[in-house]
Amino acid sequence: MSSINWIPLCEIIAAHQKFLLSCHVRPDADALGSELALACFLKQLGKEVRVINPSVHPKGMDFLVQEHEVRYVGDGVTTEDFDWAEVHIILDTSAWSQLPGLANFYRKTESKKVVIDHHVSSDSLGAEEFKDITSPATGCLVYDLGKALNCTVTAEIATLIYAAIATDTGWFRFPSTTSYTMQIISELIKAGAEPHQIYELLYEQNSLPQLKLMGRVLGKVQTDFDGLLAYTVVSCEDLGETGTTPVDTEGLVNYCLTLAGTQAAFIAVEQRSRQVKISFRSRTAWDISKIAESFGGGGHRQASGAMLNGPLNSAVTKVLVKFREMFDTIEK
Repeated sequence: MSSINWIPLCEIIAAHQKFLLSCHVRPDADALGSELALACFLKQLGKEVRVINPSVHPKGMDFLVQEHEVRYVGDGVTTEDFDWAEVHIILDTSAWSQLPGLANFYRKTESKKVVIDHHVSSDSLGAEEFKDITSPATGCLVYDLGKALNCTVTAEIATLIYAAIATDTGWFRFPSTTSYTMQIISELIKAGAEPHQIYELLYEQNSLPQLKLMGRVLGKVQTDFDGLLAYTVVSCEDLGETGTTPVDTEGLVNYCLTLAGTQAAFIAVEQRSRQVKISFRSRTAWDISKIAESFGGGGHRQASGAMLNGPLNSAVTKVLVKFREMFDTIEK
């Protein structure tokens, strides 16, 4: 059970009618699933709900969206869309760097602001925070909130929250997974979530270009620090020659961490802007959120990210320097 006292948020929800929900840029299944599950709970209570995110979600998550209208900054969103809301709830982040574009609207609107999050990295967003960094996923928090609101977990909501929790726990492999996590999962399955179908829709819908990109990226894997670190890179040329986009690299970093003896991993993905997105993963004592934060990013101890200026090789070198500093500290 989350340590959060949900009574203040329940009171905020009871006292208002119009809600705007947002999550972080490049939404993953925890962000999108939590956001849409909360939208469903609010609609059960007769509330009006709109969803506006900093960027479009990956096509592979369309099955989560279904009939929901999910808009994003740059798609005709105006100040009026934000001023409409009485309450603006941001899910799965409390960092300005994760809200590009949207932050400009967020700062100007006079709506009440709320954050629901489980990440360590945090900025002062001027919001009332409902945060538990020990929670394995924001989906767990939204589940608890739904219970506090006396809402019904429908089959749709069960699917959304299951996808959120399963992906953010590495399908229950990460140390953040607890017996309570599995209690929630049990309830979600009872409510109609179908694990095999969710996994298939999330991970077994690759295109041929995506598989070719995977082969190319895994062929570039390198190790350092006597095999404790594994990493790989993706250039704009790799994307162009395989007919893929940066979104298609999601999850590839996890393959680096499967290498025997590896304790940390990262993937550096060159963007069209020539900036470089770094995704970090780790286990044991390697708190890679510190490295991400040093570059203006953030996340969890074992799963974080940051955006660096290019060129690609320069960005990789900077990251390796930070890993050397961490490695030296751990050795001591």
